[in-house]
Amino acid sequence: MAILVTGGAGYIGSHTCVELLNEGHEIIVVDNFSNSKPESLRRVSEITGKHFKIYDVDLLEKEDLERVFEKNQIEAVIHFAGLKAVGESVAVPLTYYQNNVIGTVILCETMKKFGVTKLVFSSSATVYGATDQVPISEEMLLGAVNPYGRTKHMIEEILRDVYHAERTWSIALLRYFNPIGAHESGKIGEDPNGIPNNLMPYISQVAVGKLERLSIYGEDYSTKDGTGVRDYIHVCDLAEGHLKALNKVRSTNGVEAYNLGTGRGCSVLEMVKAFEKASGKKIPYTIVERRPGDAAICYADVTKARDELNWVAGRDLKEMCEDTWKWQLNNPNGYSEKLEIIIQSRPPVQNDAAGFLMSN
Repeated sequence: MAILVTGGAGYIGSHTCVELLNEGHEIIVVDNFSNSKPESLRRVSEITGKHFKIYDVDLLEKEDLERVFEKNQIEAVIHFAGLKAVGESVAVPLTYYQNNVIGTVILCETMKKFGVTKLVFSSSATVYGATDQVPISEEMLLGAVNPYGRTKHMIEEILRDVYHAERTWSIALLRYFNPIGAHESGKIGEDPNGIPNNLMPYISQVAVGKLERLSIYGEDYSTKDGTGVRDYIHVCDLAEGHLKALNKVRSTNGVEAYNLGTGRGCSVLEMVKAFEKASGKKIPYTIVERRPGDAAICYADVTKARDELNWVAGRDLKEMCEDTWKWQLNNPNGYSEKLEIIIQSRPPVQNDAAGFLMSN
């Protein structure tokens, strides 16, 4: 029986695939590569020494998704697939609702049809909105302030309804805080399209010379140095959290939300200094106006994940920065586009030398 990973070529998805394979799981990846590259999955295979099936499928294409379920024995699903840029979601909200919400509905319909009721969902701390109440616990009222966050909130509510209608389902809603870092090999990491939206890839691209300087949004918050404080978590810790959640949903029924963070806050300037130390590079920056809706301080209460999933984040800020820098140095331009071109030029179904199966 296999674990289906939707969006497995993405930043968090690819790291989770590594952890799943290293733990001996059989995996199947579904991805449409709209904001990721097949090269990341080739490197997952390289890191683990294991092959797995990959389907070039969009969740909105129900017949294509059903064929994946027909061809494979799937035990559970880890669902990463979705659009994820906050700013873009404000500009094109209907695209986000269509892709993220409708895509998840189609996935659940397909799971139900084939009797698969175990699901780990990639949610986000954005469901809490802009709150200065810390630490943030799972019991807080939700209030997303942008379309991206609202898609996550809507999906959480849909999944709760799915469980309440059929109590055979078991669902974990994982609310991420701020994932950073990369695999220790330096082979996979965060590869944003264009100018990064998130702090760490922005800092690392300044360090490697791709960008001139960092823009810091506000220096007059009520924090130790005036800059915003966030809960940064190593992506490999986050990936390990998915395995713990998978174990939970495989053995129980129900629907539960879990914060995945460190439970500690780090300011923007602290992050800049830590990265300068890890890289040996000076990070020039400019202070600009605050962004609307940004909270001064945001970090997680991780008690529930510790107690119910037996999971805690183990990697520190030094490791987060060192691993990011190794990835950026090894891949100054992100993933190579070569493999993507080769795969997409092949017939719809093809086994390549790496043992991958591409299908649409």
